[in-house]
Amino acid sequence: MSNENKKNAVAALCGLLFALGLGLGGMTNPLKVQAFLDVLGKWDPSLMFVMGGGIAVGFWTFRAAKRRAHPFLGGDFGWPNDARLVVGAAIFGVGWGLTGYCPGPALVALGAGRIGAAVAVSSMALGMLATRAGTRRRSRAA
Repeated sequence: MSNENKKNAVAALCGLLFALGLGLGGMTNPLKVQAFLDVLGKWDPSLMFVMGGGIAVGFWTFRAAKRRAHPFLGGDFGWPNDARLVVGAAIFGVGWGLTGYCPGPALVALGAGRIGAAVAVSSMALGMLATRAGTRRRSRAA
């Protein structure tokens, strides 16, 4: 198996595991997500366990990765740390709050045929295209 096929197989396995976790954790239900975000109303804290599990896994994984010079399957890590990351995180949070979907659960819910997910995924795609166009415009001007 070539290295590219190994990368694709690992990515597919991670994506399937991620989708399974999102579905089992209730993250594909926008009403549950919005209830979690409604801290002044009928707050549902159950998603803290889902996010806590993700944070715990991410913490130890990133800690181990920072000790390595390169990823297991080659290439570079490319750790982001700039204003684009902060702006992107803010846009992500606003979109999550407005729609009840973050990108992963939106794709899972889209696969389940939910109309709201189609709107959220379409909006994300338009945002990505606009970002790409803006980045190209700025790089041409520089």
